[in-house]
Amino acid sequence: MLRFPPAAAFTALALAAACSDPNQLSDPSFQNAVDTVTLYSLTEGPLSEPSAYSINSRSGVRTWEAGTAFEFVYSTEPGGRAFFLPIDVLGLLSEGAFKPGLLRSDRTFDGMTKAPLNGYVTSDTIVMAEQERYFVRTGINACAGLGVPLYAKLEVLDIDSAEASVKFRVLANRNCGYRGLLEGFPKS
Repeated sequence: MLRFPPAAAFTALALAAACSDPNQLSDPSFQNAVDTVTLYSLTEGPLSEPSAYSINSRSGVRTWEAGTAFEFVYSTEPGGRAFFLPIDVLGLLSEGAFKPGLLRSDRTFDGMTKAPLNGYVTSDTIVMAEQERYFVRTGINACAGLGVPLYAKLEVLDIDSAEASVKFRVLANRNCGYRGLLEGFPKS
């Protein structure tokens, strides 16, 4: 697999984004749809349940089965603090890899219509609470041929400390080169 130094990866992403005119992209293959996902704490939840989220599969995954095919995990601390951990925090990415991340948004879920290119938290713990909303970005491995990531948006619906779980609604855009986050086929 090709690896780019961070500066080269950023330059490739910027060029791809600048050239991401909807008239130049191939037609989208996947319709965007809202899903409801429940994840269980990596540290306190049952091993048989998913603790990580994958944009590419639009679902929760178990870390021990998924390898590195996810963007973040959900975890908790005794006392109830809940947080997301981008995959780089777990030390599973190689040096120089383009890193998945999350970006908190003050917009409503419906108002999050297009994912931003920059500003994602990739290497730190993200303490979160119910009703918070985030943009999510993959690494470029999902669209290696184009060198661009995939995007999603999510809203935290419920944190259940008794079950050590979080429930959120999420819309994942699995079309390479598209950042639009509305239901149906994306236009941009």
